Amino acid sequence: MTTTTAADSTFDVISPATGRVVGVHPLGSTRDVDDAVARARDAADWWASLGFDERAHRLDAWRGIIARRATELADLVHMEMGKPRADAMLEIAMALEHLAWAANNAGKVLRRRTVRSSALTLNQSASVEYLPLGVVGVIGPWNYPIFTPLGSLSFALAAGNTVVYKPSEYTPGVGVWLVEAFTQAVPEHPVLQVVTGDGSTGAALCRSGVNKIGFTGSTSTGKKVMAVCAETLTPVLMECGGKDALIVNSDADLDSAADAAVWGGLSNAGQTCLGVERVYVHESIFDQFLDRIVAHASRIRAGSDMDAHIGPITMPSQVDVVRRHINDAIDKGGRVVLGGPDAVEGQFVQPTILVDVPENSVAVTEETFGPTLIVSRVRNMDEAVERANSSRYGLGLSVFSRRHGEDIARRIRTGAVSVNSYVLYAAVPGLPLGGVDDSGFGRVHGPDGLKEFTFPRAMTRQRFPSVLPLTTFRRTRWVDSLVRFLITLLHGRN
Repeated sequence: MTTTTAADSTFDVISPATGRVVGVHPLGSTRDVDDAVARARDAADWWASLGFDERAHRLDAWRGIIARRATELADLVHMEMGKPRADAMLEIAMALEHLAWAANNAGKVLRRRTVRSSALTLNQSASVEYLPLGVVGVIGPWNYPIFTPLGSLSFALAAGNTVVYKPSEYTPGVGVWLVEAFTQAVPEHPVLQVVTGDGSTGAALCRSGVNKIGFTGSTSTGKKVMAVCAETLTPVLMECGGKDALIVNSDADLDSAADAAVWGGLSNAGQTCLGVERVYVHESIFDQFLDRIVAHASRIRAGSDMDAHIGPITMPSQVDVVRRHINDAIDKGGRVVLGGPDAVEGQFVQPTILVDVPENSVAVTEETFGPTLIVSRVRNMDEAVERANSSRYGLGLSVFSRRHGEDIARRIRTGAVSVNSYVLYAAVPGLPLGGVDDSGFGRVHGPDGLKEFTFPRAMTRQRFPSVLPLTTFRRTRWVDSLVRFLITLLHGRN
């Protein structure tokens, strides 16, 4: 089964580029969600019983369907949220890499493995295995409607869980498409289902009795999700917002750093949790660097035509946020070197670069989620580190320095770092992805991403009776004396 909703009410999907209705989807009710979770619960034993190899075979088939129909999927992403088709295709390529990794590595990471016993438990064989939770609920975002949710969907499925997916109300068609493709590969049972709807549908999923929620979205919405999940003690994985910094040291390759800053700040119209929003540049090369990024960014244009580099702001309400941040930066003494207030035209925002913006401006402290860059001069890397760490977010970081990149990066509190590149940690399937502080907790991708959707089960099996019986009321004084001796022998010399 594909779409589980049978609600009487529906909602329209409006293209942010044209303002036209591009889809109509059911507004999922609590009953729709509960019915989907019940079906998922019935299918969970079957899916888990297939084992890692057979699940991998099914997930590989899903991957093949997505790859063969990638142009169709990219068109749908462009239509629903406005992203250029070429960027949507790049998103698909990255998502498929992670899907392949999850399918092919789940068994290696999660299968039962032996654990060495201690000196006091030599008579026991010990092992640990990671078992599926059961039914996982996934609440996905609209800005990367393929790559981001697949970080939870594919890893939860590879680990042996069934999944109920609630896509963003801005990109529900992409979610429906992905589940329809999965159903072609796995037609027997409703292993992956989709329920379309708004925030009330997401809240119903949080209350539905699923074994875990995987959430991606803003920090403010994440707090609401956590509050609802707390009612039933449902565990959550939180991928929330960011205010990522890019640091440019005096020994950096300025052309590479400028290219990364412009792509990191402007791609996807700046609507990237891991996007570059703050740039801290050593004062000795500040002017040279600024000239490079202004020249580069001035060639980038927002629009809906085939030649546009970036698309519209997807959420109508976000346009006001971007405008407010630009105006606040200027009001507090910031200087516009590209774009500015006039860059906001309807749903489109042209690239904007500001300098001399105080650190207490909302453009520095809050997530903007638009094609803007705040570029700041710093005296040295100590100041750059201090400013980068002043944010309540801790998602990603980029550092450009030929000699000191890793040393600088290690001083900054973030979940991921790219040295002399931008965001490539997200492209490596074996690496975990996630943040700290207001950027959330838990991880997708890599072994950590697989374990997020399991619980570890420890097991011991007695191989022979212990010569040193400890956990019994039949323990003798001689045994107690021997325990005291062993404590000193094993640990007392340290």
